[in-house]
This record gives sequence, structure tokens and C-alpha cells, in this order.
Amino acid sequence: MSKFIYIYKGPATPMDQFTPEQSAEQMAAWGAWMAKLGPALLHAGAPFAAGTSVVDDGTLAEASDLNGYSIVEADTLDGARALADGHPFLAQGSGKFRLEIYELADMQM
Repeated sequence: MSKFIYIYKGPATPMDQFTPEQSAEQMAAWGAWMAKLGPALLHAGAPFAAGTSVVDDGTLAEASDLNGYSIVEADTLDGARALADGHPFLAQGSGKFRLEIYELADMQM
């Protein structure tokens, strides 16, 4: 089994801007997705807060619209993609939100 990271990308609304009802709805959707994954969800991850970007010339730039991450376990990249079925981050269907999936490679030191 391999580990894969899900990187959430898109113009998401910060949770502190949701109404209590919207927040409860979002938390229920995420909870249901996490429960569906069971032990394949290795780390629920976390949303990203404020950020910045350091450029290789020493300057700073505005951070991109990355929103958070999760780590899952699957046999293949296709298997990791299948685990994203029904993911609440992709529920809007507008094409504005993306779940980028990368296999985490072992570091040989």
C-alpha cells in the first residue's frame, strides 16, 4: 500500500464565514466522507490558514488558493482517485475546485 496526499485547491469560503447551519452541513458531509473511507484515511489533515509564498529570488508573493490536505492509503493512484468519489470538496460541480492527488514517495537517506 502507498500513501497519497490530497491537496485541496480552489476559492473555498473560510469556515468562519459560514452560518452555523452551513457549518453543520459541511461538517456532516466531511464526517460522512471520512467514515466511508475508514482505515484508508490515514490523516484527516487540516485546512490551511493565512499563507505566503517565498520566491527563489528572495522576494515574497501571494500564496495560491490551496486550502488544505488529507492523507489516504491505496494500492495505486487510480485507487486513491476512487477514494475521492463523493468528496465534499468536489460537491459544487462548478469546475472551480480541484483535488490534486500525489503519491508520497519514500525518501532514501
